[in-house]
Amino acid sequence: MKVFVDTSGIFALLVMNDAMHNRAKEIFALCAQNKAELFTSSFVLIETSAFLQRRVGLDSVRDFNTKILPLFHIIWADKEWYARGIQRLFLYRRKDISLVDCINFEIMETHDISLSFSFDRQFWKMGFKIPGNQSKA
Repeated sequence: MKVFVDTSGIFALLVMNDAMHNRAKEIFALCAQNKAELFTSSFVLIETSAFLQRRVGLDSVRDFNTKILPLFHIIWADKEWYARGIQRLFLYRRKDISLVDCINFEIMETHDISLSFSFDRQFWKMGFKIPGNQSKA
C-alpha cells in the first residue's frame, strides 16, 4: 500500500489540539499496521515546517524532522515537477487549488498512489482516497 502524506495529515498527527488529531492517529496506525510506503514531496516538507514553526513552535519542527520525516520516501520537486504542477494549476484555473497541491497530484499520479493521508478536500475532490475505508475524511 502506497500513501501520499500531505501537510494537513502531518499537522493533525503532530498537533494534539488539532480537530483531526484523533483521526490522524487512527490513519497513521493503520498505515503502520499495513506497512504502508509513505510518500511526500519536498514542498510538503517546507509547508509543514512553516506551519508547525508559526503555529506551534520550533520544537515541533525538530520533532517532525527527527521522528516523522525518516518514515517517508521524499520526492524532491525539481524544475520538471514544478513545470508539471504549474501547467496543472493553469489548466484548473481555480483559486482553491494551490501549486503545492498540483505538484503533489502530479507526483501521486506518476507514482500510482491513490491513497492520501490528507484532510484537504482537494485531494478527495481529485479522486484520491484516505487509507482505511477508502473514502473521504
